[in-house]
Amino acid sequence: MVLTEESSPTDDRLYQELKAFDESKAGVKGLVDIGITKLPRFFIRSQDHIAGETTGTQFTIPVVDLSDLEFRRDEAVSLVRRAAEEVGFFQVVNHGVAKEVLEKMLEGARAFHELPSEVKEEYYSREMKRKVKYVSNFDLYESKSANWRDTLFCVMGPQPLDPEELPLVCRDITMEYSRRVHKLGTSLLELLSEALGLKPDHLLNLECAKGHCLLSHYYPACPEPELTMGTTKHSDPDFLTILLQDDIGGLQIFHQNQWIDVPPVPGALVINIGDLLQASLIEGYQQLLISNDKFRSVEHRVLANHIGPRVSVACFLTLHFYPSTKIYGPVKELLSEQNPPVYRETTLQDFIAYYDSKGLDGNSALTHFKLLR
Repeated sequence: MVLTEESSPTDDRLYQELKAFDESKAGVKGLVDIGITKLPRFFIRSQDHIAGETTGTQFTIPVVDLSDLEFRRDEAVSLVRRAAEEVGFFQVVNHGVAKEVLEKMLEGARAFHELPSEVKEEYYSREMKRKVKYVSNFDLYESKSANWRDTLFCVMGPQPLDPEELPLVCRDITMEYSRRVHKLGTSLLELLSEALGLKPDHLLNLECAKGHCLLSHYYPACPEPELTMGTTKHSDPDFLTILLQDDIGGLQIFHQNQWIDVPPVPGALVINIGDLLQASLIEGYQQLLISNDKFRSVEHRVLANHIGPRVSVACFLTLHFYPSTKIYGPVKELLSEQNPPVYRETTLQDFIAYYDSKGLDGNSALTHFKLLR
């Protein structure tokens, strides 16, 4: 929430409530621990946001089997292409990350968030450059309403993270999961390159997998879930997201003008196209891919729930914290009168700065970079 000279005393009181919540360093989990039964007002969504929302149940999220790619690669590429173009979301099974690793990663994330507040608070920070930090709502002071969620944020690459920076309770499994999920991300980018008719290493050569970070989200049971959100609708400011979710559910995507559930599939990982792959804000100094809306970065959200905690771990393939000043934009060789550029050129640094400044306000950051026609 940004205050101006015209801000009212009511605004100032709300700011003080936000500040007190932030300075407690206890997050949403801290509110649950003290037994609140009514939501603080800064979590409550306006009725304007709630009105007109429709939920559908007739659509099934695509599932792609990644087993035996040596023999089934063409089939997998075809399925990935269709999912990326038509939905922007799909789930993968037989992906090479062992079930035991998935389970231990969720256990480690939950264990961190359930540590005593005095232990967690040493990691609590809003410092942008810090590689390992715990925070509740990165956009707490910018968003119209806060989300019912705490996050442990870990930048894992491109510069290797010193394991000693990670909380001991989840240190080993975070390092192991990071290695395995990054390897999967590399394989997926190869399939996506082929889905666009390019060589398998095309996106890798453009460093789309060079950086990655892990976000371990914790959504406690909410006393009034109908009034707030676990995560406000948004699209991701990265190239690709790989999500590990537990069995509680609550993730939805906006597809065909309605909200569709993304139900947990045992052993599966959820994949979604990020803004940077949709707009293809990729280095413009060589012959490279610009998807130019061919792949879809779909808005999604997480519902708050009476049941909890819900735990998920998102891997963002991004150079978010190592932004380049190079110019990114549509590849001239792939443009034509029939396929004109959709987005203007920009730097990755400017794109990320805009995304962070507006927060999760329910609007796509891509709109800001679209060309007027």
